[in-house]
This record gives sequence, structure tokens and C-alpha cells, in this order.
Amino acid sequence: MKKLIVFDLDGTLAESKAAIDKDMAERLAALLTVAKVAVISGGDWPQFEKQVLAHLPKGKKLQNLSILPTCGTKFYRYTTNWKLLYAENFTDAQKRKIIDSLNEAVDASGYKAKKTWGETIEDRGSQVTYSALGQEAPLDEKKKYDPDFKKREKIKEHLDKLIPEFAVNLGGATSVDVTKKGIDKKYGIHKLRDVLDISISDMIFIGDAIFPGGNDYPAKQAGAFSIRVSDPNETKRVIEGIIGCLDNGRFKKGF
Repeated sequence: MKKLIVFDLDGTLAESKAAIDKDMAERLAALLTVAKVAVISGGDWPQFEKQVLAHLPKGKKLQNLSILPTCGTKFYRYTTNWKLLYAENFTDAQKRKIIDSLNEAVDASGYKAKKTWGETIEDRGSQVTYSALGQEAPLDEKKKYDPDFKKREKIKEHLDKLIPEFAVNLGGATSVDVTKKGIDKKYGIHKLRDVLDISISDMIFIGDAIFPGGNDYPAKQAGAFSIRVSDPNETKRVIEGIIGCLDNGRFKKGF
């Protein structure tokens, strides 16, 4: 029987930067009654509060939920309130180098957007994120920008040469995430194992970017049984199946 279900956020539980809908909130609340749940995403803590936590029931049930912002570089757990367990923050010098390199890589790729909505580079403390169309871009525009990840793969190629000491991964609809080397969703899966005392073989990871270079792929590399989904609607169906299996006291092999 699987004990921990781990989710990506944007593109998996919700559309990019959007809140989980009522149906997703109901499914997550039900899942929390039969298993421990964690969410790992490139977004920072305020995004989790707006997109997820504000829409879930309050109370003891949240003790089964772990939140890992910025691709697992931070870890929050709930007792009577939310507590930060760790944060792998950059130094100021590291941030400057990453930001300068991002600007250089975007220019060199030839894919700098002509129109943006808000800031394109965000300092999230333990992660620096480039959003090609800006932090406030409309969802429709974001979906059209780079659905096959080809533009961001080109940016990543340049970044890997400019800052090889850091990890560069692609996620969401328009994002490029930069973290410390080895501090990614694989690191987050290992932290979940250590903090919750749950073996990786007892975990399932669900995400939309489980492919080489995708920011969900390190979770699969960690050894977690992984399910790639195309959108939140597919995630809902997966959750329904998991609840059905766990509620019957069993987990179907190969689910």
C-alpha cells in the first residue's frame, strides 16, 4: 500500500498560477483522509497559500500535508500552524550571477518575448525563476508560448554552459527554474523520505513535466513511482483511482 502521494502544482493540480478548482479541492481533501500528501512546485510559499491552502478544509487533516516550495528547496509542515523546516537559499553573489546569466541566455536564444506582463525574473530566495511572458501573463498567452518546451530547451542549453554549477529545469507553462546543484525535486523526495520516515518505494509522484530537463523529472530519478499527466483534469481521475485503491486497503500494482 502506498503511503505518500506527491504532486507537482502548476499544470498538475491547477492551471499555471491559478487556484485549484472546487472539484480538485474535494479530491485532495478526500485523499488526505487515506494517505499523506505532499506538493512540490517551482512556486514560492505565497503561491501555495493562494492556489492550494486557501481552498482546503482547515484543521487536523492538514497534518497529513507537506508543502515543498521552489522545487523542494523549502519544506513546510503543519502542526497547529505552518512551520518552515529548512530553506536552501542562495547568497547575493549567486543570485546576481544567475540573473545576469538568465538575461544573457534569453538574448542568445533568440526567444525573448516582445510583450510581457510583469517581471520576467523572480528571486524566490532558494530559487531564481524566469517566466518568459512575465509573472502576470494571461493563461491563454502562456499556453501558446512554448507547449513543446522547445524554446525553453534552447535557453537551458545556454544556461547549462554559463552556470554549470547550478541546476536548470523547465516547468509550468513558461518557466525556467534555477536552483543549487542537487537541490531539486529529487532532493525534495529524499527530504520527504527522511522527515516523514516513508520509503521512496511507498511514494507516488504525479506531475506534467516528467521528462529529461523537466522540473518534475528529478522526482522520477529519485526512484518514486511516477505518473505523468497532461492537465489537472487527468490528475483528478488519477486521484479518484488512488483513493479507490487505498480505501479498499490495497494498491494495484502497475497503477
